[in-house]
Amino acid sequence: MHHFFFTIFLLLSSSCFIYQTTSKSTIEPCSNSDTCSSLVGYTLYTDLKVSEVASLFQTDPISLLTTNAIDISYPDVENHILPAKLFLKVPVTCSCVDGIFKSAFVHYKTRPSDTLSLIADTVYGALVSADQIKEGNPSAVGSDPSVLNVGTNLWIPLPCTCFNGTDNNLPAIYMSYVVRPVDTLAGIAATYSTTLTDLMNVNALGSPAIKEGDILAIPLSACASSFPRFASDYALSVANGSYAITASHCVQCSCGPGSRNLYCMPASLAVSCSSMQCKNSNLMLGNVTVQQTGGGCNVTSCNYGGFVNGTIITTLSSSLQPRCPGPQQFPSLVVPPTSVGPDSMFAPAPSPSESGGAPMDGPHSSVVPASGSVIAFPPSGGPSGSASSAWSLNPLASFPIAILLYLCVKYAISLPL
Repeated sequence: MHHFFFTIFLLLSSSCFIYQTTSKSTIEPCSNSDTCSSLVGYTLYTDLKVSEVASLFQTDPISLLTTNAIDISYPDVENHILPAKLFLKVPVTCSCVDGIFKSAFVHYKTRPSDTLSLIADTVYGALVSADQIKEGNPSAVGSDPSVLNVGTNLWIPLPCTCFNGTDNNLPAIYMSYVVRPVDTLAGIAATYSTTLTDLMNVNALGSPAIKEGDILAIPLSACASSFPRFASDYALSVANGSYAITASHCVQCSCGPGSRNLYCMPASLAVSCSSMQCKNSNLMLGNVTVQQTGGGCNVTSCNYGGFVNGTIITTLSSSLQPRCPGPQQFPSLVVPPTSVGPDSMFAPAPSPSESGGAPMDGPHSSVVPASGSVIAFPPSGGPSGSASSAWSLNPLASFPIAILLYLCVKYAISLPL
């Protein structure tokens, strides 16, 4: 009998010290050559130039800035130093790799004293794990992952999702986001103008419970283009509140606050660009004329139609609308950051009701999971992704830790000295 209780004690004691669960992330199956534009939420681990951050993710420095609505007109902006702990949305191409969406084109060249853990947890902000880097680079990483040859080129398989570029049948771009200690699912939903239910659907969550290190796919409302398939910027989509540079830095497209209509105009960097004037008119790309009539408002606009074989396609459109449109709304530009404020560090934050503010208004989740529920199948109507997690591998994971600790202490006290 004593041996039985001792065995139970060892199990309980071990659970007190090794009670851990691995982080979960959303995995979206894919096939063939499926690709899309996506984002990763990244917190700078040290001060870095704009060009250095862009190099880490093999993205265009100007695209990095416009995605975050940072003013690109500043002199030598690509060499501007961004402060440590700054949170950025980084554009990456999401590709189908071995049946799962991942970043196919992000590579890292190792430096002295680099380890896989340092690269994964620090340089790339826990967006990827050391094991995932090792598995993705079998020939580059030897049997001892703590020893890396300087200059080794490593593929970094960052997580990403596409979900057909839509969320609830509306245009969306998905951002991979690493959960911080202060985060709540409600807080993340409020920050990115979505609902708790939608985040649970997208990430196949059985409950609103999240923990540090989880990687969530967050749908960001977007403005989608309708360019022809043969255009080099076919399927261009811009997240709400952001800009995008296209047509060899000649055209700048924006998605204004609360808008779903893509608006394109000549970029401030436009140099040596093809004509941006609409044929049979004196209107330039982005120009709109309005004329009030008794039957409504005649609206004529010069619109961007894609970049084809080095040529900027423009289309002239005219329509009669019930009322004349107001001035074009643009996302607010910010100066290149030099310091980190409370709004840009470890974004997002806890939900208002949990940080002492007023309770959240608006839609609430219609899903009320049972207390202590584990990762399960997604609620009906959500994207067909799946959540990868080790919760189900631990039989004690759903057992309250407080009870385990209580039993550990109680049994230890009852043992004879």
